[in-house]
Amino acid sequence: MLIKKPDDIRSGEITDENLYLNRRNFIRAAVLAGTTTATTLLYRKLATPSREKPKVDPATSSGASGYFTPEGEAATGFDDITNYNNFYEFSTSKEAVAIKAKNFVTQPWTVDVSGLVHRPKTFDLDDLLKLAPLEDRVYRLRCVEAWSMVIPWLGFPLGKLLEQVQPLSGAKFVKFMTLLDPQRMPNQRGDVLPWPYVEGLRLDEAMHPLTILAGGLYGKMLPPQNGAPLRLVVPWKYGFKSIKSIVQIVLTDKQPNATWSAYAPDEYGFYSNVNPSVSHPRWSQATERRIGEWGRRDTLMFNGYGDQVAHLYSGMDLKSNY
Repeated sequence: MLIKKPDDIRSGEITDENLYLNRRNFIRAAVLAGTTTATTLLYRKLATPSREKPKVDPATSSGASGYFTPEGEAATGFDDITNYNNFYEFSTSKEAVAIKAKNFVTQPWTVDVSGLVHRPKTFDLDDLLKLAPLEDRVYRLRCVEAWSMVIPWLGFPLGKLLEQVQPLSGAKFVKFMTLLDPQRMPNQRGDVLPWPYVEGLRLDEAMHPLTILAGGLYGKMLPPQNGAPLRLVVPWKYGFKSIKSIVQIVLTDKQPNATWSAYAPDEYGFYSNVNPSVSHPRWSQATERRIGEWGRRDTLMFNGYGDQVAHLYSGMDLKSNY
């Protein structure tokens, strides 16, 4: 229902086709070159995104873009995506995050992958760019606060990274950590949350093809307020599971002590799958407010990705394992 084959969707449906093709040329050049200079060129040359809200029409589309797109849903505008953000390392005000994060430095940047793996490794951004072709993934994002967006991400499957380090048979979970640097992330000087921010997935969730590491949105490098330079995107879970500005990934046999789940376990479960029948203690999850729209819409089980992911939870009580 949600994953479209390459010949189903025109490349120009989300971004102007000329800009899209230019972007692809720069990505290809960066991957082939594999240097810091190439990465910098990629980031500088990515096209300025459209402020319009494009819509995909599966009935009339054709071409070879490789988008993964919610059928017939308009993408949220770039200005809304980049100016309405939860990122407590910078501010607890959604409207202030973009201002506070404006000068966040993301180069150089490394991601250390370790734990129960055969081949632990520290990857820099160039390493990551060479792991797999970057793909356009247009996903719904559903916040636990009952608002939502549709975001055109640019990234690659997390599974491609995990394959490089070869998980051991005892690995059951994947733990992720955000950068800890109060100089660059000034709200870490406070105690609004325990730092660094930690999240986790089961290994099968992490290896699922819908789970990606994103480095861009709307064909442009990922802005700091959206989790630059690299963030997790798990579209069937509430947005706080999609941890931002990742610097460390650890494979483990124990369920990670995720930040929000540890801080308020009665409000934020480890799984945090989007579920309209399980209310947050302070509000219903049955409906949601799509940013940029009036009114509310019904919340979809697994955020509409049930056909792809429901089998991961076969036999589980999704109310107790919320």
